[in-house]
Amino acid sequence: MDSRHATAPDQLPGMDTAQLRRRFLVEDLFAPGEVRLTYTHEDRIIVGGTDGATELPCPDELRAEHFLERRELGVVNIGEAGAVTVDGVRHELTAKEVLYVGRGAREVRFDGRFYLVSTPAHESHPTVKATRDDAEPVRLGTPEGSNERTIYKYIHVKGIRSCQLVLGVTVLAPGSMWNTMPCHTHERRTEVYFYFDLPEADRVVHLMGRPDATRNLIVAPEQAVISPSWSVHCGFGTRSYAFVWAMGGENQAYEDVEPVPIGALR
Repeated sequence: MDSRHATAPDQLPGMDTAQLRRRFLVEDLFAPGEVRLTYTHEDRIIVGGTDGATELPCPDELRAEHFLERRELGVVNIGEAGAVTVDGVRHELTAKEVLYVGRGAREVRFDGRFYLVSTPAHESHPTVKATRDDAEPVRLGTPEGSNERTIYKYIHVKGIRSCQLVLGVTVLAPGSMWNTMPCHTHERRTEVYFYFDLPEADRVVHLMGRPDATRNLIVAPEQAVISPSWSVHCGFGTRSYAFVWAMGGENQAYEDVEPVPIGALR
C-alpha cells in the first residue's frame, strides 16, 4: 500500500510538476489480479482499484485483524458487469452501480473492475447496493457553459447511510467538459476525484491549490486526485467523461462548502 503524507497550503508553491503528481495524483490503480491501495493522511482516506478475481487485503499499516475492522468501504463498478461478495453474500453490480460495505465485514471478494474508497468508521452500517435508479440525481450546468452534468448521490445522509463516507458519480453530457464550476473548497472534508469513461488518449486538466494560487495536474483515464480540504477541485477534459467524487472528514453535509467565484481564481 502506497502512503501519502498530508500537505499544508504553503508547501504548494515550492513543488514542481513531479512533486505535485507524487503528492496528489494516484496513477497506477489497476493491474490484473491485484488490489492496489493508496493511503493518504488527509483524513486517512484509502483509495484503490481491483481488476479480476481478487480479495480485499489487510495491509500491515492498518494494524488491524481485517481491513474493515475500523473502516467502511465504497465500491464503484467502472467496467462490465461484476460482483462483490461480502462475508459469503454475493452482490451483482453493473456499470456505475455502487456497493457500500460497513464496518465489521471480514471477507470481501471482487470479480470485476472496481474503484474503491475507504474511510475510518466508529460505527457500523449495513452493506447496501445502489443502482442508478436508487441514487438521488441532481442536474446542473448548461450547454452554453460546457458544464451540463448529472450528479448521482449514492452514499449520503439521504441515501445509503454511512459513518462518514460520502460518495457519488457525476456524468457529463456529450459536448460538456467542465465539472464543478464555479468551484469551491470545504474546510471540514477531504475529497478525492476519480476520472473515468473517456478514451485512453484523452486527458482531464484538474485544477487544485488555494483559489488565489491554483496549480494543475494532467490526469489520464482511471487516475485519482487527492484534494485536501483547503484546495479547490475542478477540471475540464478534452472530451466528456465521468468521475467518482468521494469525501471523508468532519461532517457529511453535502452543502457545507465555501464557494469560490470564477473571478476570484488566480
